[in-house]
Amino acid sequence: MTDAVPAPIIVAAIFGGQDAAYLNRLRAEHFPPERNQLDAHLTLFHHLAPELARELKQRLVAETRGIAAPDARIAGVMSLGRGVALRIESPAIEEIRARLADAFAPMLIPQDRAGWRPHVTIQNKVEPAVAKALCQQIEAGFVARRLSITGLGAWWYRGGPWEALSRHMFA
Repeated sequence: MTDAVPAPIIVAAIFGGQDAAYLNRLRAEHFPPERNQLDAHLTLFHHLAPELARELKQRLVAETRGIAAPDARIAGVMSLGRGVALRIESPAIEEIRARLADAFAPMLIPQDRAGWRPHVTIQNKVEPAVAKALCQQIEAGFVARRLSITGLGAWWYRGGPWEALSRHMFA
């Protein structure tokens, strides 16, 4: 990471090992390989201003330190039109995101101000027919399952793979 070059910050949930492996396997199977530069992720914010880094870290510490990992589950399948995602339900993560959104409201980009639909993308930027087929395939055998969220992280986005800024783990 180069501190001299400002970059937007992304905030996402960190998954437990088995769930991270499961979600990454789905991405490896279904994401176009040339576009699959990241591990599976549940994005809370797509673009926070770099000058918020210090305050963001403080707020993420306050939201995680000494606090039990939140309940979460993979609750369904979502069509993205040109991709497929797994819908995530976690009232505790939704509350954390809402508090952070309130704190940073004047500085949020339109995408982060819009309604939040928690999901993990497992396929994107494919032809609609390919996405529809995968969506139907996953829905046919879908069973909701618990999802382990072990922490929250912040990353610098410089146009390629994300660069770690900070990790904040639940108790």
